Amino acid sequence: MKNYNRDLLLLYKEEVYNDDLIQNEVEGLHRILMTVERNDVFCQAHELVTRYKITRKAKAILKAVEWPELKPFHFLINKN
Repeated sequence: MKNYNRDLLLLYKEEVYNDDLIQNEVEGLHRILMTVERNDVFCQAHELVTRYKITRKAKAILKAVEWPELKPFHFLINKN
């Protein structure tokens, strides 16, 4: 199996799956996650709320989330 640098928990019934089917499932999950784990998709689904304004600009959102914690009075809101 390829190393995708992520942790996935795949539950399966032992009598149904073999190693080839598990590898195909993991590769399929990886392809799905690669399409949704992009910066532009993340910025479409979130908006940044500061003390005085709400912004949907991708540059501002990405700049705010590059640190482990947001600044005080900065909130990241999921629009879904």
